[in-house]
Amino acid sequence: MSTQPEQFRRAPAAEAAPSPQHASVPAQAAPTVQAPAAVPPVPVMRTADQQTAAAQPATGAGRRARTAGGSRSTGLAEPPAAPGGSSYPAATASLPSRSELEREAERASRSNSSPKADVERASELLTRVRQTFVERVVGQEQLRLTLVSTLIAGGHILLESVPGLAKTTAAQTLAAAVSGSFHRIQCTPDLMPNDIVGTQILSYTTGEMTTQLGPVHANIVLLDEINRSSAKTQSAMLEAMQERQTSIGGVVYPLPQPFMVLATQNPIEEEGTYVLPEAQMDRFLMKEVLTYPKPAEEADVLDRISSGAFEAPIRTTPISTEDVEWLAGAVERVYVDPIIKQYIVALVNTSRGGGPRPVPGLDRHVRVGASPRGGIALMKVAQAIALQAGRTYVTPDDVGLLRHSVLRHRLVLTYDALADSIAPEAIIDAIFAAVPTP
Repeated sequence: MSTQPEQFRRAPAAEAAPSPQHASVPAQAAPTVQAPAAVPPVPVMRTADQQTAAAQPATGAGRRARTAGGSRSTGLAEPPAAPGGSSYPAATASLPSRSELEREAERASRSNSSPKADVERASELLTRVRQTFVERVVGQEQLRLTLVSTLIAGGHILLESVPGLAKTTAAQTLAAAVSGSFHRIQCTPDLMPNDIVGTQILSYTTGEMTTQLGPVHANIVLLDEINRSSAKTQSAMLEAMQERQTSIGGVVYPLPQPFMVLATQNPIEEEGTYVLPEAQMDRFLMKEVLTYPKPAEEADVLDRISSGAFEAPIRTTPISTEDVEWLAGAVERVYVDPIIKQYIVALVNTSRGGGPRPVPGLDRHVRVGASPRGGIALMKVAQAIALQAGRTYVTPDDVGLLRHSVLRHRLVLTYDALADSIAPEAIIDAIFAAVPTP
């Protein structure tokens, strides 16, 4: 019988949606989110009070109330204050009001236009992207949110699911929605780095070497079943993902902008695969785990196939790649209050066993916590979420909305945690519950 602390036995909770009181645009401009994919939950015995508390809506106020309630709602023992906890201002400070945050966003803006004008233009562009997705992808709102957030935040995403859950369709739709070029690379054990990056070819007519660029030179690159390629081929992607350039014959070739890699891996087939190293996993802004669609959504897929709707031309006018680059700049201009930054620092340090209120027993389940790149990812994704929600500033709910996707691949679990099937999502929830929300 397992003796693991109860806070790590919880099923991954649904990711909290932004608080209604922070919304500043019509409802259709805010991102719609489904509950994230979760590993099979571990049964937990709860008292009636805990069941009642767990059933509360995960709004900003409700989440803060449950966090303050300690073990009443999460099964988490109230963590003791860490020595020197005063070095984390987010543990005691409160976030300024909405009007004050809007004024700070105006004051800190680096754009010629006002932040509100940026939000209005971003809303119009993102609405067109969302409408394109609706025409080609049924359901999968969580996938759409993570893909768009990754694109405008300038990152890459790792998708994990069984076959047939519209990963390729979603990647092609994203490329069509932004007028970008799209290449798909099927990874196999015999795939070589030159097959991805490009190579030099001898021209028999001129006797000179000419360069042929590889399929990685595209705006949207789908790297299908990345874990089937060898470690040598996987390492060839590091320069492209991090430096956004390739080297062929000693010559550097910049990649087109915007540039985004969507890598996929199949969790049910492990023969002939190469596990991705932690250094490469950490370079993905997010890791999204997809689940099966709802029965009504599957019926909608069949109806669209029967009617030929998927073969019809896309009616929505796509945005341009220049618009995507402008959205990326708008994301960077979203105001992040110093208290929010301290809150992110506290979360990342808590994942390493420290923080203002360390999680008891975390060291028995987490061997390596999130790196500083994890904190950067939390901030960038929060800025992207705030822009899609029509706000000029980041709230704590923006930080926590896609917390599972941002952190699940950055925590290295211990052998005991893996043997007991401890879900990384449950550990992430325990970390967020332990850190006081500003």
